[in-house]
Amino acid sequence: MMKTILLIGIGPGDPDALTLAAIKAISRADVFFFLEKEGEGKDQLIRFRQQILQTHRGDRPYRTASAALPQRDRDANGYVGAVQEWHRRRTEIIGTLIDTEMSDGETAGLLIWGDPALYDGTIQHLRDLIESGRNDLCFEVIPGITSVQMLVARHKIPLNRIGESITITTGRQIEQADPASITNAVVMLDSRSAFRRLEGSGEVDIYWGGDVGGPDERLISGPLDAVADQIDAAIALQRARKGWIMDNYLLRRRTVSSETDR
Repeated sequence: MMKTILLIGIGPGDPDALTLAAIKAISRADVFFFLEKEGEGKDQLIRFRQQILQTHRGDRPYRTASAALPQRDRDANGYVGAVQEWHRRRTEIIGTLIDTEMSDGETAGLLIWGDPALYDGTIQHLRDLIESGRNDLCFEVIPGITSVQMLVARHKIPLNRIGESITITTGRQIEQADPASITNAVVMLDSRSAFRRLEGSGEVDIYWGGDVGGPDERLISGPLDAVADQIDAAIALQRARKGWIMDNYLLRRRTVSSETDR
């Protein structure tokens, strides 16, 4: 019999942001896997997942199984090599949980921050397990509200502008990009305030959100030159208070065309 894994998008931090499909998927699982990063703040992330289960699971009993995810060795084999080795080790951990914590015919749920398809590697982990020859395994993906959607909703702005593309990228890519090429970009996974590269032009606005959708939500927006220090201070304060922050932002170059502002 097959073992079924449900990758359930749970949004960026608001228990009320779950979709009806996510709630239905939560009701199907026999066991839930908690894959936790080491470091400060992990207990709060566990509590949020537990709150979701308590709110939406109902009376049906369930089990939980936890595993600590490895930290990436940032000095080994360069960036790409380090990520590949980190990915391999994570895949092994998930495979071990499936082997030791599930019986044939059971269903396991993984509660994925935001959406499983946006900057989360669990889909690829399961694909790698299946492609390695595991014929006892299948999985489903239940989309969730992303931090990108929550960010623009909180700032009450559209994600796109007329006649322009929208880029979703990382802080690492912003550090390497030509600043002039950045017109309308959502930036994620930025741990070093890469938005500072665009300071000084007087042409860029930023819409920043920290822990959007959660109880510690903080929003800052305005001309980048005017609010960059304020954003850095908010990031530092949150990290000092609880050890971590989940933030993202939209960089938007101003245009003289009135058509794009309609």
